[in-house]
Amino acid sequence: MHSERAEPILPARDLDEIREFYVRLGFRPWFGAGAQWTYEIVSRGNLVVHFYLEASLEPARSQASCYWRVSDADLLHREFAALNLPAEGIPRLTPPADQPWHMREFALVDPSGNLIRIGNNL
Repeated sequence: MHSERAEPILPARDLDEIREFYVRLGFRPWFGAGAQWTYEIVSRGNLVVHFYLEASLEPARSQASCYWRVSDADLLHREFAALNLPAEGIPRLTPPADQPWHMREFALVDPSGNLIRIGNNL
């Protein structure tokens, strides 16, 4: 484990739903299903995301987001694309594209409307 890293804390309208979604993306949950939890942490290698329960959250109105800098955005996108997520709506997965700020990026929006931008340096 790296000694320094950011771990975003994002809202989730339903922790079971968010946990299931991220498990499908290859993340490991730290807690587990159960009404006693109002918090969840998922990890995939060095990518770690915390979620807190916000039952009144409206995914289409969510303004929560974070950025994952990875070594190979295309490889991660191919893995996520195997889930056949739509390119529009919630959840969604956009195709990778080279950006003018010298990053290759794509976006993932989870069922709670959290925008995750994912990219690698060009």
